[in-house]
Amino acid sequence: MPDLVVEALARLARVESSLCAFHEVFSSFAPVDPSLPLAGMPIAVKRGERRSHREALMALGCVPIGLTTTPDGTTPWQTWGRNSRGVTRNPWNLDRTPGGSSAGSAVAVAAGVVPLATGVDGAGSIRIPAAWCGVLGLKTTSTERAAVGVFTRDPDLLATYLGTPEVSSPTAVWSSDLGFATVDDEQAEIAWRAAAPLQPKPVDLTLPDPAEDWFAGRCGPNPALDAVFEIADLLLTPTTPGPPHGHDGPGARINTSLTWAFNLSGHPAISIPAGFDSDGLPVGLQAVARHGREADLIAAARAVLDNVLDAQPHPIEWFDPNPPR
Repeated sequence: MPDLVVEALARLARVESSLCAFHEVFSSFAPVDPSLPLAGMPIAVKRGERRSHREALMALGCVPIGLTTTPDGTTPWQTWGRNSRGVTRNPWNLDRTPGGSSAGSAVAVAAGVVPLATGVDGAGSIRIPAAWCGVLGLKTTSTERAAVGVFTRDPDLLATYLGTPEVSSPTAVWSSDLGFATVDDEQAEIAWRAAAPLQPKPVDLTLPDPAEDWFAGRCGPNPALDAVFEIADLLLTPTTPGPPHGHDGPGARINTSLTWAFNLSGHPAISIPAGFDSDGLPVGLQAVARHGREADLIAAARAVLDNVLDAQPHPIEWFDPNPPR
C-alpha cells in the first residue's frame, strides 16, 4: 500500500467520527505503476458519480480510498449534508453545513484527508461546498447540465488532472450579483478583495434568473454571457450569496443563485478560496471561463491563492479532534 494512502487512512480514522465525510472506506487497493504522474496519491470519490471519471484518475496513478457522502434526497436544493450515515459537518464549524451535493468530497479535502477528491456539479454542487469548506472546486466544460470536476487545495494538481498548459494573466470582469441575485455585502466584499490580482473591471451584466430554464431543462447558449466573453477571459463573482447555514437547512435562500446559470450554459467554472468572514467561515470567489478554457481558471486560482495565502494563512491541518499520541 502506498505510504500516502496509509497516511490518508490514518488521518481519516482521526477525523471521520466528527465529520462523517465517507459513505464507504475501501479495504483493498490495486498496485500502482510508479511511473504515473500521480502514482500513489490517495483520492476520495463522490458516491454515485460516473465510473469513467474515477478510472481516468486511476489511470494517472491515483488510489481511491473510499466513497464520500452525499445528501439523501430529502434536503432542499441538495446544498447541505444530511445523508444515510448522519450529518456531514463543515470542518471549520461543526454546526454548519459543508454544502452539497458533493459534501463529503469537499470535507475530505478541507480536513486534510486526501489532496484530491471527485465531484459532480449539477447546479453548483462542487463550487458551493468548495466555497464553504475553503478549497478549490472545479466544474469542467459540459454539454450537459451536470459536469464532473474535482476538489483540491493545489492548483498544480488541477493542471495535472486536466493536462492543461500554463496560461498567463487572463483578463477579467466582475459582477457581484449577475444582475438578479441577492448577495450579502460581506460575501461580495471579501470575494472582490480576493480578485484584486486579476484586476477585474466591473461589468454591467444582467442575466435572467435561471430558475425557469432550470426547471424546464433548457440548456444551451446564453447571449449575455457570450457578450461578456467577447471582452474578457473570465467572469468573476462571489461563489455563494451567503455563508454556510446550519444543519436545519437553508430556509428560503437559493444557494445556487450564482452558480446554476453556468450549468445551463456549459461554461467551466471554479470556486477559489477568498478568505474568511467575520464568523471565521470560508468565502469563495467564482471564476467562469469560455468553453474549454479551464487553463484560464487555473491561472486565476494561482493568482488569487498567492494573494489570499500571503494575506491570511489557511491552516487546514488545524482540524484534528483526536490528535495522534
